[in-house]
Amino acid sequence: MAKQKKKRNKAYQGRDARIAQPQVIHVEAVNRNRVHQWWFDRKKFLKPVLIAIGVALILVWLIVELIRAVF
Repeated sequence: MAKQKKKRNKAYQGRDARIAQPQVIHVEAVNRNRVHQWWFDRKKFLKPVLIAIGVALILVWLIVELIRAVF
């Protein structure tokens, strides 16, 4: 099997290179109350934790009901 040629991964910067278009960044300001801002800042961490706590509570409740049904 023949050796494959390495692909070029460097951008061409010659005289006839394509000019990069300027990037437009849209920023939107939002006024939030304290509680909503607190939730917005910590949502990435708290959401999975709250889901895990909910699942654990449901499992404990199911186990308690199963034990109550057996005895």
